Amino acid sequence: MLSSFKEIITDMVENSRPLLNSELICLSNISPEESELFTTIQLKRRREIIYRLVELSKDNIELNFDKIFKRCLSDEDACLRNKAIEGLWENEEASLVNPLANLLENDSSEKVQAAAATALGIFALLAEYNKLRSCYISRVYQVLLTTVDDKKKSINIRRCTLEAIAPLNCPEVQNVIKETYKGQNSKLRISSIRAMGKNCDQLWLPILLKELSSTDVKIRYEAAWACGELGEDKAVPKLINLTYDSDISVQLAAIHALGKTGGNIAKEYLEQYLNYPSETISMAAEQALQELEAWGDPFSFQS
Repeated sequence: MLSSFKEIITDMVENSRPLLNSELICLSNISPEESELFTTIQLKRRREIIYRLVELSKDNIELNFDKIFKRCLSDEDACLRNKAIEGLWENEEASLVNPLANLLENDSSEKVQAAAATALGIFALLAEYNKLRSCYISRVYQVLLTTVDDKKKSINIRRCTLEAIAPLNCPEVQNVIKETYKGQNSKLRISSIRAMGKNCDQLWLPILLKELSSTDVKIRYEAAWACGELGEDKAVPKLINLTYDSDISVQLAAIHALGKTGGNIAKEYLEQYLNYPSETISMAAEQALQELEAWGDPFSFQS
């Protein structure tokens, strides 16, 4: 098997010809030894291959290129490390916690650090659902909480980290969200509102209801999204008002939130948007109604 795989790799090394999907598919479910051969390919071609593998894995869930993606987490090229993290976006193996944490702490690229923080958010969610061993929970909690407070890190890295740690519903995380919200940095404040939605605690509702009337479009958008995550019907009247917002992204966020919040009033208003002149709005209303019905009756789509 290894010899035939070497032949495939040898064929791919030629940079002057297009890559074939039939060749790339052969890289699915390879062994660790075979993935090592990937590192022998020249950088330009490695980049081309990894970008294509990420797209193929998104299009076909049966394809598994994780061995290569894991190998690329330690690649000398930052673009490949960043793309490898993207390729592993659905992987929930706890063995990824330490490599991702190390990238967040030490990588030379801010993009890679930010991507690693976002990826660790999956494990924060698993931790909140008690689906992660305590040693890994401790590592996720420690590295994310430390990074959020690290003023030497860029604002973008801290934003990604704040959103990643938000699912951990504990006093320390809630304090970080509160302090960031009260801070002076507008970008961090926007992320703190998104973090409130991910934290899924009703204590955030008064803040979110207030921010639904913000003069800042981005804050109105994030507050609407967060209200949908909380699913609190007290937000319905204000969310309905936002369906008339001057900004279409806010309208769409409000419509989406109404679908997650539910109730007869939300359903009535969403139905009015099914014949809306804008196809984008009408389609969003249809999707929201489907979600509302699914939450109301988990068997509604079974024949």
